[in-house]
Amino acid sequence: MKVPSFLATLRERDIHVWAEGDRLRCSAPAGALTPELRDALRHCKKDILEFLCSAETLARQQRAIVPLQPLGGRVPVFGVAGHNGDVFCYRALAQHLGEDQPFYGLQPPGLDGHSPLISRVEDLAAYFAAQIRAFRPSDPCIIAGFCSGGAVAFELALQLVRERAQVNFLALFGCPYPASYRLVPQLRQRIGQNFNHVVEHARELAMLPSRQRRAYIAEKLRNFKLQRAVEHPTAAHWVLALRAKVERATIVAARRYKPAQFKGCVSLFLPCQDWARSGFEALRWRSVAEYSEAYAGPDGCNADNMLREPYALTFARLFRECRERERNNPIAIPEPSRPTNLTVLR
Repeated sequence: MKVPSFLATLRERDIHVWAEGDRLRCSAPAGALTPELRDALRHCKKDILEFLCSAETLARQQRAIVPLQPLGGRVPVFGVAGHNGDVFCYRALAQHLGEDQPFYGLQPPGLDGHSPLISRVEDLAAYFAAQIRAFRPSDPCIIAGFCSGGAVAFELALQLVRERAQVNFLALFGCPYPASYRLVPQLRQRIGQNFNHVVEHARELAMLPSRQRRAYIAEKLRNFKLQRAVEHPTAAHWVLALRAKVERATIVAARRYKPAQFKGCVSLFLPCQDWARSGFEALRWRSVAEYSEAYAGPDGCNADNMLREPYALTFARLFRECRERERNNPIAIPEPSRPTNLTVLR
């Protein structure tokens, strides 16, 4: 007897069963649980318990694992979202990787407005690791991280390898090193950005006729107000408000995180070559990896648009190169260091 059809038969008679540990519980109206059904429950107890536990596991993993492209037989990719938890940042990349590459986003708790936020990288990585193991218990995988999600992705790969899971490689897309989120580096970056903006606007104003300068200033003020509205949403924009809470928790977690040594391969995907010399210290990930490879996208690409069109195609091509190179070299098996390179794709 198939368990789903048997449980459906029980539900038709208003008989409900559930698991409590290794015990099967049942509630039924008077006379509904006939001797035949009772014997069938005893006979199928083990199969029913396994089915109910599997269903519970599936329900849990669906809260974190979002299928962006579930088809294909290749080693699946699990991507940690950026600062606001939006896993659809990977959508264009997943599409360009094709239907033979399964790609799942890892969504942090807190976006549903009910589950509590997690403000430690180690705890969030453990949360994702448990769901990946339940979802694909013995399969190898590839871990990816975007922006501030890089710290969580790094710790996630670290924990999976410690538990003897096979992680083929770790891909970090525009991921600042955690130390760059601390207060002094952040202040230094902000001062530098503001100075550059002032210089840029002064140059633009100097080139405009006097009658157009007022319109230019008014436009920039409107854009500033719109940006502030996005960064500080009102209560009416509940989705943006939830994302803002997740963003604050993610930044706090990354700021506190100190990566341990990782005996494996980290593939660093930088938006452009200049980004390697920015205050984000992206290349510093090499100091905590067994070996690493760094790739830079074309000029004009930045961390905000690197996974969007038209740049997503570029990074999909680079990702496929890494995938093929590491296919037979899982990082769960430590091997000697190899030289780091920086490939610039124009």
